[in-house]
Amino acid sequence: MRDLPHGILSGLIVETEAYVIGDAAGHAYRGMTPRNRSLFLERGHAYVYLAYGISYMLNVSSETPGIGAGVLIRALEPLEGIPIMKLNRGVERVRDLARGPGRLAAALRIDRRLDGLDLCRKGPLWLGRRGDPSRKIGRSIRIGITRDADRLLRFYLCDSPFVSGPRSLNMR
Repeated sequence: MRDLPHGILSGLIVETEAYVIGDAAGHAYRGMTPRNRSLFLERGHAYVYLAYGISYMLNVSSETPGIGAGVLIRALEPLEGIPIMKLNRGVERVRDLARGPGRLAAALRIDRRLDGLDLCRKGPLWLGRRGDPSRKIGRSIRIGITRDADRLLRFYLCDSPFVSGPRSLNMR
């Protein structure tokens, strides 16, 4: 859920990637820095960073305080505020609004100002609860990494057209 002056934006999380304790691909692997300190907060806090100087990425801290690990939110199925998301992204096709972590952040106007935010409390950005537990969840390797690349830590809703990545990874 994203609360903006022009309205509420929401979406169903359809794809994530985990970066667990000791994961060489994770930003917490080499320890806490000023940039990644939010990954070391109590679970449920936003870790927002700029990737390659182009796109913001939204992660959720996933461990106890002082332990760095998190989950990257890779894709959403837009539910509310779709006209605002279209303006934010400059695209018309709903499927392309938040399919991929950079697109998702742009659609929801997520940037470093939200870094460290408690996502378990209602505010400018928060995690709600919705979904059908009977939907099948797929699992694959993560996308776009080179270290610890063979780990099956990407999770997605199998029947969702809003999942990112190559089709070959979305069939497992």
